[in-house]
Amino acid sequence: MATYSYIAGAHTYQFTDLKEVLAKATPARSGDYLAGVAAETYAERMAARMCLAEIPLKQFLESLIIPYETDEVTRLIVDTHDKVAFAEISHLTVGDFRDWLLSDIADSATLKRVSTGITPEMAAAVSKIMRNQDLILVAKKCHVMTAFRNTIGLPGHISVRLQPNHPTDDMRGIAASMLDGLLYGAGDAVIGINPATDSLPALMDLYYLVDDVINQYAIPTQSCILTHVTNQIQLIERGAPVDLVFQSIAGTEKANKSFGITIALLKEAQSAALSLNRGTVKNASGSHNVMYFETGQGSVLSANANFGVDQQTCEARAYAVA
Repeated sequence: MATYSYIAGAHTYQFTDLKEVLAKATPARSGDYLAGVAAETYAERMAARMCLAEIPLKQFLESLIIPYETDEVTRLIVDTHDKVAFAEISHLTVGDFRDWLLSDIADSATLKRVSTGITPEMAAAVSKIMRNQDLILVAKKCHVMTAFRNTIGLPGHISVRLQPNHPTDDMRGIAASMLDGLLYGAGDAVIGINPATDSLPALMDLYYLVDDVINQYAIPTQSCILTHVTNQIQLIERGAPVDLVFQSIAGTEKANKSFGITIALLKEAQSAALSLNRGTVKNASGSHNVMYFETGQGSVLSANANFGVDQQTCEARAYAVA
């Protein structure tokens, strides 16, 4: 296992592995302090960042922060990594990668071409040595568009979720909140309800309520009921008008198991939703985006499933699942 160090003045900072460098280079976060992985001083954090900047991107393919054999998210990352796309940036260090991302060479077309060669750990690493202004500049070059009944992600546009929740799932209360939000122009991203119950009949009623409103007024949007993915699969089997399938996800297999999910289960849900063919607008791949994921940096630590990995890197790994 590779070890890392950085000399600052008369002091040499030692890091036992790549995972520790990533954690110590992370901006100060209470969750990382709680997990015991954060840098102890500002000097140590800066030393870790300087050390991280010198690490070749290839190292992230050779030193996996969570073992391949024990984690299906790691296996997903490794097995789907595009070596051809990575070849264009494989000679870079993390610091060089930052400079490359900020350069005019890395335009939107180039970033799209190499994106499948960038692992979550590489993305997390480079973000740790970038300022907010740097992140904004690079993010502006990244074009990600989704489609179901409308298109989300077009340059110069913003979409808003409408969340007409009610503490007892009262239909009139939800309908009133929905009307209020629509009058403000909200809901073009999704009309999504956090239900108070997991009762399948009650959830079915919510699906039909939102679907009736969307159809009656020909609203170009999509609906989602934020219940567990297994409930949504059952409701699809019972004929519910499901547009988007919701699920909370995380960046490690153990954390996802604490949610009661696996990658295979998510694929099953995606296939079930696509089989309904309810979308009217197709994405660049000629299909519909039917999955609605949420992530939370604290969930992996709460499930005792971070394995010494910092929150920012765990969050990036969750995007591999998405």
